[in-house]
Amino acid sequence: MSTEHSAPTVVLPEAVAGAVDTVLRGAIELARVAAEQEAGPYQRVGEHLGVWPVAVGGGGKGAVHAFEATDPAYVGWYWAVEVVRVPRSKVATVDDAVLLPGAEALQSPAWVPWSERLLPGDVGAGDILPTAADDPRLVLRMSDTEGWVDDELWLELGLGRPRVLSVKGRDEAATRWYDGKRGPDSPIAEAAPSTCDSCGFFVGLVGSLGVAFGACANEMAPADGKVVARTYGCGAHSEAMVVAPPEPADVVTFGPEAAEL
Repeated sequence: MSTEHSAPTVVLPEAVAGAVDTVLRGAIELARVAAEQEAGPYQRVGEHLGVWPVAVGGGGKGAVHAFEATDPAYVGWYWAVEVVRVPRSKVATVDDAVLLPGAEALQSPAWVPWSERLLPGDVGAGDILPTAADDPRLVLRMSDTEGWVDDELWLELGLGRPRVLSVKGRDEAATRWYDGKRGPDSPIAEAAPSTCDSCGFFVGLVGSLGVAFGACANEMAPADGKVVARTYGCGAHSEAMVVAPPEPADVVTFGPEAAEL
């Protein structure tokens, strides 16, 4: 099998395809030693796959030697060793040695931010769920549109409700909800960055109970669809603006675009 066409397939960028400096082309053993040092004690560096030129600054010459990675955990990967020669020098030196994936190498799936992997109910005590500034579920507050109260006369007259909650019934419900697991003394609320009454996902109840309670409308929150105290809170608060870590950069290879080795 020709070493110039061995797997993995490596494709050169068109911009740098061309002749390789003679000194650099002959630096195979220098590059192999560098790859073996980078590979560690097992030195799983296989056959030489090829060499191609790379651009370097300052008027120097550069080239990359590729060697097959023989580690069974890295099938289809290769060692890329960049060697350079400064102007008027007759000696090649190693600039860098890295392990890179070939065209058919097995790689991990695309990285997904943890905030996008969460499912409803995953947010627990002490967890913070970032909310994007442009979250389509939220808009800037212009005015309250839920100002109706449940004890206005016109809502009760002739609509078929023979009885409504008494003061006692409301007090008992308020005490039960406030002292329950969606009140201010729950572990999640105590660890939360803020309370529900400042959260965009909070929907206030009407009437006297609305003074202290509402419902959660965030599907990612543990209390979604449940009555919560205004002083309750969790890590899915709409304004818990935690800056998400940047996505990792794409793997950059010494290759692709135009000519194959």
